[in-house]
Amino acid sequence: MSELSVNHLLGIKYLNKKDIELIFKTADHFKEVINRPIKKVPSLRDITIANLFFENSTRTKLSFELAEKRLSADVINFSAAQSSVKKGETLIDTVNNILSMKVDMVVMRHPNPGAGVFLSKHVSASIINAGDGAHEHPTQALLDSYSIREKLGEVKGKNVVIVGDILHSRVALSNIFALQLQGANVMVCGPKTLIPKYIDKLGVKVETNLRKALNWCDVANMLRVQNERMDVSYFPTTREYAQQFGVDKTLLDSLDKEITIMHPGPINRGVEITSDVADSKQAIILDQVQNGVAIRMAVIYLLASKIKQ
Repeated sequence: MSELSVNHLLGIKYLNKKDIELIFKTADHFKEVINRPIKKVPSLRDITIANLFFENSTRTKLSFELAEKRLSADVINFSAAQSSVKKGETLIDTVNNILSMKVDMVVMRHPNPGAGVFLSKHVSASIINAGDGAHEHPTQALLDSYSIREKLGEVKGKNVVIVGDILHSRVALSNIFALQLQGANVMVCGPKTLIPKYIDKLGVKVETNLRKALNWCDVANMLRVQNERMDVSYFPTTREYAQQFGVDKTLLDSLDKEITIMHPGPINRGVEITSDVADSKQAIILDQVQNGVAIRMAVIYLLASKIKQ
């Protein structure tokens, strides 16, 4: 039985290629489980998982919760937006209180980059990073790669462009790491103001012309503009952004080839992509959502099997 090389999922940068292959193989099995009439397996009946969300999140939180319940784990939900963290309690205090309830695993989303790494050094539970600031979002990148593999057969050698707000996106960084690890070619495309300065150190191509980027790629991963992370304006208006970096059906149909459209959600319809693109057969957005549950089941299962040893 092969196992993960890590005890936590803190970021893609800590994984190796074998880890990703193992997660995908395990997800294949769980995907089959999800499609059965009885969607539960008793694998983690003796494991308790705490979901700590210090930032609002609907889709990721629901996806993790569903994955945990499908594996029959006991689940504690903790939403810090309404909790004593607001009263000044520290991250360590909060977590120690939760761990004193004998929790085996913590799934955490936090606004500060590196919060998961910090936590993993101070508590004995296994940590899964569900997004730390604008840093990493490893399970999203895994489900994105898994969805590409499902649609195109493999990730290796494929041209993937990530379009939009690269600067504020944890999805972009995790995706770049995951895609490169699997041998894909990666390009980023967006307004110059939303492309980070360090991007050339990551070995990705940069393109500011959307049509050129789309003609190059096999897959376009369309990110939303993260207005909530912007303290200044990075482009004149949403309308202008949509005209330059949004994909509509006319643009999609005018390309030299048929490309696959992805989006981590939530979609700003009419900004990054129009409704007719989001709902077209080229979009695999709903497959990504379904695959998210299978991938998160796989990650939780593989990390839990290391706790049990």
